[in-house]
Amino acid sequence: MTEANSRKSEYPIDAMFLNRWSPRAFTGEIISEEQLLTILDAAHWAPSASNLQPWRFIYALKGTEHFERHLGLLVESNQEWAKHASALIFVVSRGFRGDFSENKRSYTHSFDAGAAWGHLALQARFSGFYAHGMAGIKLDEIKEAFAIPEGYRVEAGIALGRLADKSVLSEQNQEREVPSHRKPLSDVAFNGKFIAN
Repeated sequence: MTEANSRKSEYPIDAMFLNRWSPRAFTGEIISEEQLLTILDAAHWAPSASNLQPWRFIYALKGTEHFERHLGLLVESNQEWAKHASALIFVVSRGFRGDFSENKRSYTHSFDAGAAWGHLALQARFSGFYAHGMAGIKLDEIKEAFAIPEGYRVEAGIALGRLADKSVLSEQNQEREVPSHRKPLSDVAFNGKFIAN
């Protein structure tokens, strides 16, 4: 067992997996484009079926003209705390293999984009930042704002920044500002069978 960050694993995994979590309290400090591109570079080395690399990242750095537009494309409850992030990112995946006209869909494009998100979150921690993935985004407005064509899927948003004291958050979010725990491994990993639970 490994213990770190008020969490305990059932098996001796590396502590980096326990130290990665999704805070909402960010300092609001500026991140350089080079720092962010380093994190995105790690993400784009994720495993990919047939090496299609379907993930795409649309990013905005705090202090730039693009940041407010990105922020406005989050649901209001996420805007409340994400305004203090150093960068905001939208993850988009390409749902086709080859030419769109061939209509060959990529079954694993979302799965692969999720792998890229995992690499991003871990590299963020190695780089002294934290990443918080968000489903609370305005999907249709994002597609329109960035002229995302058919065949691409908006997957999620990400807020990235350095950890701040939870006192910068609303009272409700202060209560939620703790690393989450996980179900027992036996609830999600089954030897030779499937259990719908």
